[in-house]
Amino acid sequence: MTLAAKPKAKNLGYYAYSALQKHFKKTLKWESEVKKDKDPEALHQMRVGMRRLRTATSRFAVAVNLPKAVSDKNIGKIARRLGNLRDLDVLKETLEHLSQPQLPKKEQQSLQTALDALDKQRKEALADVRDTLKDERYKAIKLALKNWLDEPNYQPLASLPMQEVLPDLLLPEVSDFLLHPGWLVGTEIAEHQIVVLHNWEAKKIEQELVTNGKTLHSLRKQTKRIRYQMELFSDLYGETYTAYIAELKKIQDILGSIQDSIVLAEWLEGIFESKIQTQIPTVAALLVENRYQMWQQWQPLQERYLQGKTRQDLHLTVLHPA
Repeated sequence: MTLAAKPKAKNLGYYAYSALQKHFKKTLKWESEVKKDKDPEALHQMRVGMRRLRTATSRFAVAVNLPKAVSDKNIGKIARRLGNLRDLDVLKETLEHLSQPQLPKKEQQSLQTALDALDKQRKEALADVRDTLKDERYKAIKLALKNWLDEPNYQPLASLPMQEVLPDLLLPEVSDFLLHPGWLVGTEIAEHQIVVLHNWEAKKIEQELVTNGKTLHSLRKQTKRIRYQMELFSDLYGETYTAYIAELKKIQDILGSIQDSIVLAEWLEGIFESKIQTQIPTVAALLVENRYQMWQQWQPLQERYLQGKTRQDLHLTVLHPA
């Protein structure tokens, strides 16, 4: 059974259509600027639009009948190509920030060598993005989604009132977020209680990140997923819900800064084919200090979300739309 035509009532189908239309338009808005490659912000915005479009197609799959071309897999491939280029832009911005006059001359020269290597990689990634935006997969996604928006097709669940189904849409993602093993990084179990370990020196934090950095990065990605999904429905909730979204962004940003610093260090070691502590010790120390500071910001949030009350309150907030 299928339903056609854009729904007028603010039911599940209405929100599905609105989200798909909004993020599709945002993606298209920045496409030409990305091809011109004059402003890094255009790439960032298009990547965000594509990611959120992917979230919308996944979350509303129970309500819409989308064309085969508009699949999570196909959109994901495009988003990853954009992401590869964006990651290099982030690396470049960080390297340029680190390359300051007060650095020893030898380290400034080493960073310039790294920037030259990065520029070469970026040219290749940009060519890949431009090819991607001209290939048949991307064209098929655009055409199929445009046609669907002109003549939408829904599943029966689309007619249900949004408030009735909203908790069911969000709670699985909330559970995945709260039960993620990343919350246990830097903790111990004492008398059946999770205890966050404080007062670690930078060296101890570095050891923990070597062991569990990937798990923490996975939590960051899960945080981004739940944040994107919750933002789809922010107009249906109150201030507490909005505050949770802001807190999720803070968690995402902090864990993202830690991950970016780790990735930069690994990338530099690949360029220099040696440990950065040997090649650029001052820069290496700055990166360690950055990760240390981010860890201090992370732990209060970690403790908060390991508390039963916080977890229960988040569930209750999602359960009761305004």
